[in-house]
Amino acid sequence: MGNKKKHKDKIPKYYHTPSTAKIPRIQTDPASFFKANPAWRISNLEMVDPFGWHQIDSSTLESIRDRLKAFESMTWDEILIKAKKQNHQIKRNQICKSAQDRLMELGLADIDEVCSLRIDGEKRVFGILDRGILRLLWWDPQHQICPSHIRHT
Repeated sequence: MGNKKKHKDKIPKYYHTPSTAKIPRIQTDPASFFKANPAWRISNLEMVDPFGWHQIDSSTLESIRDRLKAFESMTWDEILIKAKKQNHQIKRNQICKSAQDRLMELGLADIDEVCSLRIDGEKRVFGILDRGILRLLWWDPQHQICPSHIRHT
């Protein structure tokens, strides 16, 4: 019993002392895209009713392109914050039932919000905003996906 070391005398040994400095894993601010110009993805464009792009005539398509082109000279802050009455994020539970159902069919049940951009009058483009890139989904010429409710009527 005399030669055995006591448990408290055992100290682990290591080659170098590990750093205790905190280093962030994400090097960029997730909201930094608000300072950037928008970018578009068209691979998710819906080509079926009720909100598909399949029935757009060439002059309407040209006006959509011109409006999206104008957005490209702005930042997301200017589009979604300063012009939030026309362009904004909408919670999934605030869009119409057919749009909610379509998100489910597309395997996008985990999407919390969709982004609405006003093209002209009632005409809207909807998509999913992900780190400054809008994945375009729907064309809504009659403002049916998220209808405005006029107060006091």
